[in-house]
Amino acid sequence: MTLTVAIRSSKGSRFVVPFVVLLFGAALLASPSARAAQGPVELGVAESFAVLAGTGITNTGPTTITGDVGTYPTPAETGFGSVTLHGTNHAGDDVTRDAKGDLVAAYNDAAGRTPSTDVPVELGGTTLFAGVYSHGTLGLTGTLTLDAQGNSDAQFIFQAESTLIAETNSRVRLINGVDPCRVVWQVGSSATFKVGTRFVGDVLALTSITAQTGATFEGRLLARNGAVTLDTNTITNANCAVAAAPTPTPSASETSTPASTPTATPTTSPGSTPTATPESSGVPAAAGPPGGPIAGPPGGTTPKTTSAPPSLVVTGVAILGLLGVALGLMNIGGIARVGGRRRRKPQVV
Repeated sequence: MTLTVAIRSSKGSRFVVPFVVLLFGAALLASPSARAAQGPVELGVAESFAVLAGTGITNTGPTTITGDVGTYPTPAETGFGSVTLHGTNHAGDDVTRDAKGDLVAAYNDAAGRTPSTDVPVELGGTTLFAGVYSHGTLGLTGTLTLDAQGNSDAQFIFQAESTLIAETNSRVRLINGVDPCRVVWQVGSSATFKVGTRFVGDVLALTSITAQTGATFEGRLLARNGAVTLDTNTITNANCAVAAAPTPTPSASETSTPASTPTATPTTSPGSTPTATPESSGVPAAAGPPGGPIAGPPGGTTPKTTSAPPSLVVTGVAILGLLGVALGLMNIGGIARVGGRRRRKPQVV
């Protein structure tokens, strides 16, 4: 629909100003696609940790931890004789100290994310899409479903001003491509996970974290100032490796040619020794097509990739919107000046 506005001069003449360009620019600025998406909460050195505490880690029963552990500034660890650790126990070393510093930065980042949507205390029985959700306290009874709607970069951040309590046998369920590395729970005091809880996401608690018997986690338990208490748990640090560098495009000298092609002439540069091309050596090029599979880390696990920074396309759309607004305003001013000159023109009798 095209909107036009009639502007009447002091002498009664009328002219019509089209607002199509102006409205188009404003619509682009207001469009969600014109706003850059928020990136993930970066954990820095703390990313390799599955359990990180401030005043100690206590364990009861057979617990399995995949990822590093440590506690700083109090390096107390109790009950680790029954812990199966697939990672490094840094205790209170310099790595743990640095991880605690990065945890503070990540906690503040998560706590400051906006805009946030206020949700009820009880999250169970609901389905939520990407966004920032907050309340004074958060609780989970039953199942909370997180839906990425096919977007692997979808970010879920939950902000609890005080406590987070997951009741017995509660569960966080991920559908449609949710990356567990992009689910973050910022807790203003302490978090408690009761018997049999199946939880997903990185828990960043200001004080302490308690996991009761049989609670399992895909993510991290990171307590800034207090202790982490475990009891026959399984904690798996989700693989949140940074995006791998793209595979370079093979050059003409690296790409093999059909057998009928004559032997290639070695390429030379001033002062260098001639180098045979893959054709002349008889060995086909090993480089695969761009974007091909990239070897993963030892153990066969392929790292997940995180999203790249917003492209210039988004920035270009925003600039286009601003230009649209400016052109619309210039259009109004130009027509107004033309109308003024017409009023001042002497009439011929």
